[in-house]
Amino acid sequence: MKWKGGDVYQVREHILHLMRGQVFEIGGMTFFTMGGAVSHDISAGILKTDDPDFLYRKQVLDRHKALYRINHISWWKEELPCDEEYETALKNLENAGWHVDCILTHCAPDSIAAQVCHPYKPDRLTGFLETVKRRCSFDYWFFGHHHDNRTIEGRFILQWEQMVEIQ
Repeated sequence: MKWKGGDVYQVREHILHLMRGQVFEIGGMTFFTMGGAVSHDISAGILKTDDPDFLYRKQVLDRHKALYRINHISWWKEELPCDEEYETALKNLENAGWHVDCILTHCAPDSIAAQVCHPYKPDRLTGFLETVKRRCSFDYWFFGHHHDNRTIEGRFILQWEQMVEIQ
């Protein structure tokens, strides 16, 4: 479904999911959206509920306070954009002349993520976002993956447990 110039998914009557790679015009401002991130809290792996050893493995991991996720419950392979979403993002940014007022993502570009996450490991999405950072003209970039509240370099807003009005 289209809304304010971009594709959305209607979750409930008054709740819209702004899809990846879209540019929206809301309240006289333009917003580029690119959700997704690599789960950084799965060092013990991803469990599958249909694995015959699932309950035993989960109990062992829980006893050791290990970091893991469960497929289709707390982890989905779609946590990262697919090739089509990257292509859509590039096309929409090109159509916007590589200029938007705000960028809304879950994770940050490589150079920003490296300042807030130690140790930091780049991936395809953070690299893509680094390209967006270099090519796109924008006023503010909001992201929340690193679960903190602070401003980096004056216009990158790591926002976790707060709400702000954008004017």
